[in-house]
Amino acid sequence: MAVRPVRLFGDPVLKSEAEEITEFDDSLKQLVEDMLETMDVHGGVGLAANQIGLLKRIFVYDCSHETPGARGHVINPVWKPKGDDTVLKEEGCLSIPDIHADVERYAEVTVTGVDCEGNPVEFDAEGLLARCVQHETDHLDGVLFFKRLTPERRKAAMKEMRNTQWFIDGVESV
Repeated sequence: MAVRPVRLFGDPVLKSEAEEITEFDDSLKQLVEDMLETMDVHGGVGLAANQIGLLKRIFVYDCSHETPGARGHVINPVWKPKGDDTVLKEEGCLSIPDIHADVERYAEVTVTGVDCEGNPVEFDAEGLLARCVQHETDHLDGVLFFKRLTPERRKAAMKEMRNTQWFIDGVESV
């Protein structure tokens, strides 16, 4: 396993749409392990492949502190809301360190995809796991959580980000 550098805001790969995965081999299994380790080292609850510079439709997650057993990965994820209820809650992102803002997301979703062996994956998610699925899938579509903020919240978050040391220093990855 290896910890991979996390790409930061401003890196073009974060605004790029990831491509569907069609090859299921040992290198994909290694990627899952590397992504889980990278997420863990950085204290995240989710990590999308483009956050480590790869335009592949895969994300890993670990929301097990809230939902027992909620740790894993989804390849080629697709999600649908379960109902119309939304929740406004604080989010952060490993690619935008030290910045948090309230984001409105669906309260419950159903996610489908496959695992690293090509087997179907489907589960319902609520709470943090539902938020994580939506956030990480956004990454795979080239969307950062800033785009989900109201104009006022986005302006405040951008102002706060411009004052962070990593932004001032122009760091490309952590």
